[in-house]
Amino acid sequence: MLTIISNALCRITGKNVAAQTVSELLIDLSEYVSLTSPAAPALAKTQRQPPKPPPVSTRASAEQLVSAPAAPLASPGARVVVSRSYADFTPQATFDIKKCEVHRLEEGPAGKAELTREQGLQYYRTMQTIRRMELRADQLYKQKIIRGFCHLYDGQEACAVGIESAINPSDHLITAYRSHGYTYTRGVSVKEILAELTGRKGGVAKGKGGSMHMYAPHFYGGNGIVGAQGQLFESFNMAALWKLPCIFICENNRYGMGTSVERASASTDYYMRGDFIPGIRVDGMDVLCVREATKFAADHCRAGKGPIVMELQTYRYHGHSMSDPGVSYRTREEIQEVRSKSDPISLLKERMLSSNMASAEEFKVIDVEIRKEVEEAAQFATSDPEPPLEELCNHIFYNEAPIEVRGTNPWSKLKSVS
Repeated sequence: MLTIISNALCRITGKNVAAQTVSELLIDLSEYVSLTSPAAPALAKTQRQPPKPPPVSTRASAEQLVSAPAAPLASPGARVVVSRSYADFTPQATFDIKKCEVHRLEEGPAGKAELTREQGLQYYRTMQTIRRMELRADQLYKQKIIRGFCHLYDGQEACAVGIESAINPSDHLITAYRSHGYTYTRGVSVKEILAELTGRKGGVAKGKGGSMHMYAPHFYGGNGIVGAQGQLFESFNMAALWKLPCIFICENNRYGMGTSVERASASTDYYMRGDFIPGIRVDGMDVLCVREATKFAADHCRAGKGPIVMELQTYRYHGHSMSDPGVSYRTREEIQEVRSKSDPISLLKERMLSSNMASAEEFKVIDVEIRKEVEEAAQFATSDPEPPLEELCNHIFYNEAPIEVRGTNPWSKLKSVS
């Protein structure tokens, strides 16, 4: 039904609509209504316009996101603009969060988390941007503009955003193949990510890395192998012997490709897999819980206590990759239940609304800005040129003289330039 209504709205407005949930469909409808509702002549003369949205490359301040005061409505068709100032909102609040289960630790992270209004709006914007970016990638893949492997991150946004909010930009991060969210939180723009997915010159890896191989300063990209057992336990052993300041993170989204963890593992206590390494199990659908657990883990490492394991219990809405519909080994009802009860974006939004830390209008403004940013990025990703053949082998080595590289046959020669 959502698909039918979205397609109808797309035909009416001439815009691309990709609502995946009821709340997203309501946002689409509200935007259409606001554009088509007749404004009263008197209101048009007296109503002050809301502040202009911030540039795409910056984050809006809390004051910029507050709607401007409106004159009294002169007709039933006019749009309502709520008058509120920054002082109306609660600047900071403390929330109860789920306590972590611990292994080889006397105590774990605290069961409460403080959140400022500015932090909350930033977390919401970042998670919602990742969500919209991934949904747009889904569309581009289905249009055969993105080809090859493509692993989407929607549903797991609290993991990347919570981790990034608790570490330093200079800390080193390496992830597995579901890497788009981390690429964004590490500072790469939506435009560069989508352009990389479509194989264009403007992509973060110049169109030659694709979904699994994106990089940024102190971010060593996605990797195709996830926790290969022998390598994982060898790494545990070395990190423990040398007391390395390393956090091993398992994003447990409940399925290994199409196999549930219960069917694949005799023990699903992944936070205990380090054995002699301490571990914590974290609610990976709560950005505050992830943030506090990551702070705890980082403090543990920085104090010289050696490595620690974190298991983030989360969920992916899409299948393993775009070639997996994701409903042959789980039901649509299961996916919808997680969406309705545990969605990380909705959880943060409801917390802020119920604590008077933001208004529904602010979230709507943010959503509109994100839609615009993602759509502009998608336009770039489909219009930017592909890299030419002569650049195929560039950047094999760093800071080296140009070298010849054999092509697909012995008489085909290419050149690699650093």
